[in-house]
Amino acid sequence: MKANDFDKKFDEGIEDIIEDLDLKSARRPMLEARRVNVDFPAWMVESLDREAKRLGVTRQSVIKMWIAERLELRAS
Repeated sequence: MKANDFDKKFDEGIEDIIEDLDLKSARRPMLEARRVNVDFPAWMVESLDREAKRLGVTRQSVIKMWIAERLELRAS
């Protein structure tokens, strides 16, 4: 299918485009995960755990949110 045909199909919203996508090979550019190991002092881990519990998310999510916020501030 040509890109124009796909765009038209999507824009009209009449047909489902999911079956036209190869979801097995789909990737999110610049969002591929890379593992990083960081050692934190015990008091910091305990604080992270308290904040994660308060927010109802994982420790890793808190770390990711805080780092993302900090990086966004520096980018602007």
